[in-house]
Amino acid sequence: MASGGRGGPPWADPRMFKAMFWGGPGGPGGVGGPGSQHRGGPHRRGGRARRGDVRAALLLLIEGGPQNGYQLIQEIERRTEGMWKPSPGSVYPALQQLEDEGLVRAVEFEGKRAFELTEEGRTYVDGNREELGDPFAAATGDVDENVMDLRGLMFQVGAAAMQVVAAGHTDEAKKILADARRQLYKILAEDEPEDRPEA
Repeated sequence: MASGGRGGPPWADPRMFKAMFWGGPGGPGGVGGPGSQHRGGPHRRGGRARRGDVRAALLLLIEGGPQNGYQLIQEIERRTEGMWKPSPGSVYPALQQLEDEGLVRAVEFEGKRAFELTEEGRTYVDGNREELGDPFAAATGDVDENVMDLRGLMFQVGAAAMQVVAAGHTDEAKKILADARRQLYKILAEDEPEDRPEA
């Protein structure tokens, strides 16, 4: 079987598929994705304010040790199981604001520019834990658990389909997925009123 590793097509790697499926155009935060605002999906990505307080999240994460902007974005995504991934456009200005307030400072950590709490920042976090709350839980608290499970299953099915395609069974994969789509729409059709007035 072909793989998405060295010498194999990149889309055969489930990790590459995950990045394609859940990020960028067509992903949950992209136009036309299952969580896109254009489709009225169950949730959105991209660091919108309702996905939690970026400022609070950054302070709580940096409290654990120096981290750079990329690490902070990845950790927020990890703690919210992918439901909230703030964009660099929201994280870096927030870090700059915290630096201007004297709560964090830029340092070199592992050869990269990172941020750590100042003494004033540690005092602030310790004295305002209730106000800071748990922005990670807040970011996922309005999403039904069943939706989370379905999201994971969709990824698993998609990753399996990509592996089947990589093995040269594209037609079989298309038939299975097309049948699954028909079955899902059939559920919607069964919910339609039987005595709808004729147009």
